[in-house]
Amino acid sequence: MTALLLGAAWPALAQPDDTDALRLADAAPRHVETTKEWQWYAEGALGQTTQRHGGGTTVNQRLSFDVQFDKSLAPHWRAVLANRLDVNWSAPSGQPRSINTLKEAYLSWQARDDRLVDIGRINARYGVATGYNPTDFLRAGAIRSLVSVDPGSLKKNRLGSVMLRGQALWRGGSLTALVSPKLADQASAEPFSPDFGATNAQHRWLLAASQQVTENLNPQWLAYGGQGQATQLGFNLTTLMGDASVAFVEWSGGRSRSQYAQALATPDDTAWRNRLATGLSYTTASKLSLTLEYHHNSAALSKANWSALMRGPPAAYLRYRQWTQRAQELPTQQGLGMYALWQDALLQRLDLNAMLRHNLADRSRLAWLEARYHLDHADLALQWQVQSGKAGSEYGAPAQRRAWRGVVRYYF
Repeated sequence: MTALLLGAAWPALAQPDDTDALRLADAAPRHVETTKEWQWYAEGALGQTTQRHGGGTTVNQRLSFDVQFDKSLAPHWRAVLANRLDVNWSAPSGQPRSINTLKEAYLSWQARDDRLVDIGRINARYGVATGYNPTDFLRAGAIRSLVSVDPGSLKKNRLGSVMLRGQALWRGGSLTALVSPKLADQASAEPFSPDFGATNAQHRWLLAASQQVTENLNPQWLAYGGQGQATQLGFNLTTLMGDASVAFVEWSGGRSRSQYAQALATPDDTAWRNRLATGLSYTTASKLSLTLEYHHNSAALSKANWSALMRGPPAAYLRYRQWTQRAQELPTQQGLGMYALWQDALLQRLDLNAMLRHNLADRSRLAWLEARYHLDHADLALQWQVQSGKAGSEYGAPAQRRAWRGVVRYYF
């Protein structure tokens, strides 16, 4: 019964573009000149999704427009704009559904060569891991249109937070301070809303400092806090392990309520809680990069509590899943991530990408594959995705079991 209710309720629980969650590779393509003031592209996608219950299939289409503007307005002044519009058509209704994401819109003032001040909507991203970033403190609520399960896309195609940010630079180090004010009480579902309630629903602040220790060690320390919450600490570190390997660790910790208590408004259980992502990346001479990560979150549910929640009232399960999706947090305490990128695989301009995420508590898995061919002004991609696991598990619960999609992206 839980599985049937979950399958019926999942579309309302998921992000607006859950059936679009296939596309990877949002990094700047090789042929785009990053010095251009205007950069934009149009992307069309056509695919099919297989439902978990009944095995029915749904055809879906998407058309996206992405624009970026970066221009010096006067000596020491710079303006930045980044916006994305996604229009989706899904059977059986076939009605278009639009969602606009104002990713960034800010002014930057370079007071001196080593002093910068920014004001406006800024996508401030932190962390050195690939699949889970405990120090990416500003990510909660920032996904307005889910167009890919790729972690890189999730970090780039999201709402920035309105803030005032100052940065100081010196040889081998830097210091960043930002304040982000409360602007609205709740998120908006309007297609073209700037959605300040999703990112600026409370007052927040963040400090980040880094200092190079040796040629191969450049740690970063962070402190984050805000309205009604205790200060959270963070730490990022990467180091070379030979010519082809990089080890990394990302940690955050502080006193907070458990995710379950926050999601279901249960009695206060505040305690010190840790989040961790650590792993190793290896790159071969043939341009194949492999990354293995371990993820831990002591604020999430343990294996026993997660199993009990799956067997319990469906409403509590759905509220918890909805909260973790919005916060971009792990629903359970432990997980693994494996990622691969092979550039110029088999032939020039062909990139192969793969991702596997494994929940260690319920043994469910998300697998994703992509082949992407780069033309002079376009990309052609074919993607495949499958989510597997028992009923109620992290990847066995979504209504969509398998999906494939063809994508064409044209750069102007």
